[in-house]
Amino acid sequence: MVYYGNTGKRYARNEGMIISKENNWKVGEFAKLTGLTIRTLRYYDQIGLYSPSDYSKGGYRLFNESDLLRLQQILALKELGLSLEEVKSVLDKEDYNPEEVISLQISRLKENISKQQKLLKELQNISSLLQKNKTVTVEDFTKLLGMMKKSHQSYFIGRQKNVERHLDRLGNFLVRYPNDAEKGGTNNE
Repeated sequence: MVYYGNTGKRYARNEGMIISKENNWKVGEFAKLTGLTIRTLRYYDQIGLYSPSDYSKGGYRLFNESDLLRLQQILALKELGLSLEEVKSVLDKEDYNPEEVISLQISRLKENISKQQKLLKELQNISSLLQKNKTVTVEDFTKLLGMMKKSHQSYFIGRQKNVERHLDRLGNFLVRYPNDAEKGGTNNE
């Protein structure tokens, strides 16, 4: 839905948020603005995940400010460990709420920051002891190693869960569409 505000600028109501549609960027400009490659943006368009809002008369992809919201959501969901196919599925749901994704991303980030701050504090403690030529006890090192191990474990557990989720989805696909899997194609119902 497009409407005009008091200033005459075009706006779009996108998932409960109001975004100005004042700027338009060609794909190269948009890539520079977002830090993504042109190839990535074209690929997202090709797979139907993220298409530009408009095309110029010359056929150039044109992105506007409302496209930034969708891109932020795609990148946030990817950061949370979803595949591009899963991201597309989530974004296409009628009950999809971008505020929930941002809240989840904030929670994850705060959790990671807290873990990293604890590790930093312990490293600083060990460093301080070493600088003062004080004895670093076995307990000091085991505490540090334990924290480092937890940090690495949480990373690998997240990766493992992602792989398991992909395998589950593949298994579900094979059960639902055994003929397509044998042919190497997909069923586009």
